Amino acid sequence: MSSTIQVTFDARDPRSLSIFWKEVLGYVHPAPPGVELAPGADSLAAWDEFLEANDVPVELRNSSSALEDPDGTGPRIFFHQVPEDKVAKNRVHLDVRTASDLRGKERMAALETEGARLIALGAERLARHEPEAPLSIGFLVLADPEGNEFCLD
Repeated sequence: MSSTIQVTFDARDPRSLSIFWKEVLGYVHPAPPGVELAPGADSLAAWDEFLEANDVPVELRNSSSALEDPDGTGPRIFFHQVPEDKVAKNRVHLDVRTASDLRGKERMAALETEGARLIALGAERLARHEPEAPLSIGFLVLADPEGNEFCLD
């Protein structure tokens, strides 16, 4: 029997961070338990209604958020609220693979284009690593809005 994984981020603002990663990965926010969403419905609005209807205290309504791969192949992403800010480099990070089939200048140009899109969403550019044969085909290092480093590969 194999296991599946969920990637969990500690976050100051789970909802906002999940919105950023939703745009990065093309994932979706799942519907609340027992709620059937109509096609195109706003799942975050459904969550707001669900939390209100279930008398969840306002101070707990942003304690977590989740994302799922709409194709069902990628891992679930979970955002859990913590009181402290990020203070050190990640020991584990995501590689967002957007140009893995490209090489050389074409690859780096594609990474720069995607990097610009992610920076417009709130990412911060940290570094560019040029291709170094035979082991590296080049990548960008970015940080999400809460400072979590990730590679654009």
